Amino acid sequence: MRSILFRLPGFFLLVLLLCFSSVQGNNALVEVKERKEVSQYGITWTFDKPAVTGQFITGDWWVVGPVKIIKITPAPGPLVADENTPIRLNHWGDTSLKLDSTMRNGSMIVLRAGSTQGYDSRNQSYRKSDSVVLPLELAPNLSLISSISNTTLPVDNFCKNIMTESEKKSRVTLKASAVLTCLDQIPPSDAFRPPYVGTEKPLFRAGAVRWDLLPALEPAGKVPSWEEVDRYLQRPWIDHLRSWEQQELVPNENGPNYGREHARVISIASVMLLMDVPKEKKEKLTIGLIQRGIDLYGLAWAGMSWNEGGGHSSGRKWPILFAGLMLDYPGLIELPETAFFQEDTQTYYGKGWFGQTALWQIIQHHGKRDTYEEKPPEQWEKWDKTSEGYRTCCNAVAWVGTALAARYMKAIGMWKHDAFFDYVDRWMREDDPYKEARGNHPRPKWETNTFDPFVTAMWKAHRENAPQQEMSGVSLKFVWEGNRGKWIPNPEMNQANRK
Repeated sequence: MRSILFRLPGFFLLVLLLCFSSVQGNNALVEVKERKEVSQYGITWTFDKPAVTGQFITGDWWVVGPVKIIKITPAPGPLVADENTPIRLNHWGDTSLKLDSTMRNGSMIVLRAGSTQGYDSRNQSYRKSDSVVLPLELAPNLSLISSISNTTLPVDNFCKNIMTESEKKSRVTLKASAVLTCLDQIPPSDAFRPPYVGTEKPLFRAGAVRWDLLPALEPAGKVPSWEEVDRYLQRPWIDHLRSWEQQELVPNENGPNYGREHARVISIASVMLLMDVPKEKKEKLTIGLIQRGIDLYGLAWAGMSWNEGGGHSSGRKWPILFAGLMLDYPGLIELPETAFFQEDTQTYYGKGWFGQTALWQIIQHHGKRDTYEEKPPEQWEKWDKTSEGYRTCCNAVAWVGTALAARYMKAIGMWKHDAFFDYVDRWMREDDPYKEARGNHPRPKWETNTFDPFVTAMWKAHRENAPQQEMSGVSLKFVWEGNRGKWIPNPEMNQANRK
């Protein structure tokens, strides 16, 4: 991982900050000082003796270490009270849940993204070896993720206000999580929290934010509540499980549990930041989206990739690029080749059955899946129809705001996958040059629209006037071989729908 780490003079700065400094966290001034315990989101960490602590601009705690943690509240360990966790299968006949009382309220130090976790043993992904054991010697350049388990299921969906009635509840075993970062010295007072995974803790500063890069578009449609969307990006989204099973794990008070809503929230937030409103109104949301990008950057370098199933993995690429732009730090977008993103793996160029050239695919879902948009619907097999269902329910409907934001921030070249933008344009194009070729198969009703009326209104009001810019020229197709995927050349087709 490439990083930008700010080093500070040790003793002098320590004395200076202890005497005079404070940092902004959650709208409250928090003094940098020695504390024996710190708390956030209902979680308390207790040290064996006072340690120098403070908060990043996001409100997350840091501690100068090494430090010994002797107690975490609520206590991690076996189930000690009654709970109601009925097991239900999803529509695929799957569940990642089981009845197991071994661990609740677990904590982890995550060095690499993987398929196991140590927070809650009701999930099939639980491994006892992943759970932190107290007392814990927390060394510098490590982050401790602690959790609170839900005692009953289902619970309110994190973003229930944008969900349909049938989706306002979710079956996630975790309620909340908080991150404690151990550093070897006091960070700058305007530092973002570094990634919660890995051993590299780059410190990026709010003073570097390029506020001038945010456009000033006229609002269109009903603008969502700033307070509500600020809250969506207030807490860390725990996202290090390389499996669909995180859908039934992630804290319902921290972040979304499904990729479609990952992308929808990022899409809504990104479009709100395009609007002509005072900087002060944008500050919290901008900081939250940058912090999300920093976390995803760390996850990418810790072995994470986002290419799971039909709709699980959207919404992870744009926050990284946004953070790189806003912090004026190109190193943030220098990602490993292993970091695949669903918006890219699912879009490619080809010869569609009614003349479309920007196409969509599922890569793997209960096994390898084949492309299908090249075939007329009469030739679709069962899994082809399932793929089409995912195309219309769970992906482009959540990508539109991201594509609009990337265009207005002139990031198409930085994105480096042109088919994504052409496919979103195909999805949202209101006229249908392919109507005759479709024959007896009408255009799907969700095309030209999104699940979020504000995003739809902003696209229709502003897409036409997006800044002209060169496409990246990168045209690749993701294919599945064996138990992994790879990129192959994908010659670009004539883009009749490119604007």
